[in-house]
Amino acid sequence: MLSVYEGFFSGGARILHSDVVLGLHQGLQRHAVLSIQGEMHREATRQPMEEDACYRMLTGSGVPVSALRRGLDPSVAPDTFTADELAATARAAAGADVILSLKEQPLTLLNQAGLPYRPVVVCLHRSDPENQGPALDALLAGIAAGRVRACVCCAESTRAAYAAAGVPAELLHVIPNGVDLLRFRPDPVRRSLLRAELGIPARAPVVVFAARYAGMKNVPLFLRSAREYLRRDPDAHVLMCGAGMTAGNADLRADIAAALGDEPWLAERMSLLGVRPDMETVYASADVVSLTSESGEAAPLCLIEGMMCGAVPVTTDVGDSAALVAGQGFVTAPDPVEIAGAWAEAAARAPEFAGLFELSRERFSRTRMIAAYGTLIERVHHGVPLAPLPEPLL
Repeated sequence: MLSVYEGFFSGGARILHSDVVLGLHQGLQRHAVLSIQGEMHREATRQPMEEDACYRMLTGSGVPVSALRRGLDPSVAPDTFTADELAATARAAAGADVILSLKEQPLTLLNQAGLPYRPVVVCLHRSDPENQGPALDALLAGIAAGRVRACVCCAESTRAAYAAAGVPAELLHVIPNGVDLLRFRPDPVRRSLLRAELGIPARAPVVVFAARYAGMKNVPLFLRSAREYLRRDPDAHVLMCGAGMTAGNADLRADIAAALGDEPWLAERMSLLGVRPDMETVYASADVVSLTSESGEAAPLCLIEGMMCGAVPVTTDVGDSAALVAGQGFVTAPDPVEIAGAWAEAAARAPEFAGLFELSRERFSRTRMIAAYGTLIERVHHGVPLAPLPEPLL
């Protein structure tokens, strides 16, 4: 198996996909990864792939990772590749039976003429193909050429969106996201340690926002909600983590200043944590996990991981978010007052939700997810007709 990434940088799709690759590699399949870029500039962060947590996890577990180390020169067309880059891709593909494309962007490379003909499975993680630039065209071209044999959708909203965009329905298979249930679980010790580190009292209500600094995440809405919440409750705290969620991001600093207005002292109870390798600790320390996205989301990992660690989810209605938290969280309009009120109610009722989260753990099992990926890949490899996978347990 060969997985092709656009590049390594912090983000839910890469974390999820890397976990799938690792799980399959530890089983009966053997995987390798090819990255188009060797360095990424995203969310006010410049990151060589060797510094990425997913890269370190994969290579540390014996998964070979190579890169074309393609430059980021904006004058170079994204669908134009050098002879050396194509030769390196051909060598990587020649040793694979099936190729996984992490989202549709790598298809600009995989569609190039002259590469070994290998069946491609495209792993889709968003619900807005219309906002992915030329990537949708590359996906449809790969399908028309017969290279793309299946698409894994992490959510029903993904399947519906790509079907509406012209992808044949028989190619679209839903495999819901899952997480490591041994890692993501309530942990009173981790909760106490991180709160002590950040100077947060043991009984103070805490809301966590785990997202990269990107327009689709609607950071300004989250910050306006945080102002409303912090001014209501003088004991409350807010944690923000993810790529670009640092004081070094001038755009984020400007957003915070604009949201807090004439109450800048509220920022004293806001912690900017950046990219964290211990998200299980962050979630375990919180009472609420919040999502304020306006588009693009499919099955957000932050909601799943947060719930499995005991944080009550509060989300806007985007992608499959409402279905994920149905009966065990809150769905709000994109309104700061409503969101702040939901945070307050969620924090107050957190003990009530603990039993519900425990009952739903199997639904979000990493083991279940990896087994489903493995089954689909084997079907593609052996040319077995791709009947729909069994419906997931909801």
